[in-house]
Amino acid sequence: MNRTLKWVWLALVLLTTTGLAMADTGDSNMPPPGTLNYVEGQVYAQGQAQTPKSVGSTYLEPGQVMDTGHGYAEILLTPGVYFRLGHDSAVRMLSPGLANTQVALTKGSAMVEVDELFKENNLDVVVDGATTRLEKQGLYEFNANQPSAKVLDGEAVTYVGDRGIRLKKGHEVLLAAGQAPVRQKFDVAQVETDPLYRWSKLRSEYATEANVNEGNALMAEGGWWGPGWYWDPFWADFAFMPGWGLGWGPFGYPFFSPWYAGRGPYYGFYGGYSGFYHYPVRGAVGRPDPPLARQPRAGAAGFRSLPRGMAMNGGRMGVPAGGFQGGMVGGGFAGGGYGGFHGAGGFGGGGRR
Repeated sequence: MNRTLKWVWLALVLLTTTGLAMADTGDSNMPPPGTLNYVEGQVYAQGQAQTPKSVGSTYLEPGQVMDTGHGYAEILLTPGVYFRLGHDSAVRMLSPGLANTQVALTKGSAMVEVDELFKENNLDVVVDGATTRLEKQGLYEFNANQPSAKVLDGEAVTYVGDRGIRLKKGHEVLLAAGQAPVRQKFDVAQVETDPLYRWSKLRSEYATEANVNEGNALMAEGGWWGPGWYWDPFWADFAFMPGWGLGWGPFGYPFFSPWYAGRGPYYGFYGGYSGFYHYPVRGAVGRPDPPLARQPRAGAAGFRSLPRGMAMNGGRMGVPAGGFQGGMVGGGFAGGGYGGFHGAGGFGGGGRR
């Protein structure tokens, strides 16, 4: 898509989401930085044991601590940023602001996956009194037992007193107490054998599947407000939705905006077809959604499409009539199909739903 069409599309999104904000202000809540998104094994928040039912309901306020025994925890920071806590580890929330997000790793290890970061975001991780600011999308590892900060992908600056140490891919800074910080290279391949790395990679793969599932649900049911976290009841966690196109996480897995969700992977069987299909199943978890979950209202403007399916046409997968259908009077796209399905393309007006 050329630059002109991209700006036209963005303008239409702004118009549509503005109407949503006016009509559906009750659904505008977003999980704050510090929200628990996944639990495995022994996880505690302020000394209280956390379970899968705590996901989406527990979040850390300033000064509060989440720690693990033999377990892992995934915590959401700003949209598109996952903080993953390893075994026998602890993190304290210092500042949960969207423009100023700061956490302190006080014990053990953590890995941070940054899939989206804006220049307005100050995203800091404190280890042993040294503050590391994450400046680019990428993957970062921190250790509080042997104080260090590693950049597996991306770029960061570690501040020790008034000194700033810039770290690029494949570099770490050692932060031993009472000694001058040391910047050096490290073996990325060795880190990739670490249990926390492998667990984080698996979680990233699941995050992509949740993204595709919820992206299609937003297309089919409406309720897209723009980039952010969206509750996916099928996976029982929050899915990240970028605002435009698609992006790639540091583990190599993609994230699709609802506009691009039709290009996402297919999984599951459909009827007598020998291929795969994908269509979200609302309420599949069988428990109430957490209070921080967004729920689209009937008639909300947003993305719409027909259910997607697998069509065997020359070995290609097909998608029926997907696209953008605004809820405003006379607005929206009516997209055409591809890969075996046919549909009218171009603009299509519509009345208020």
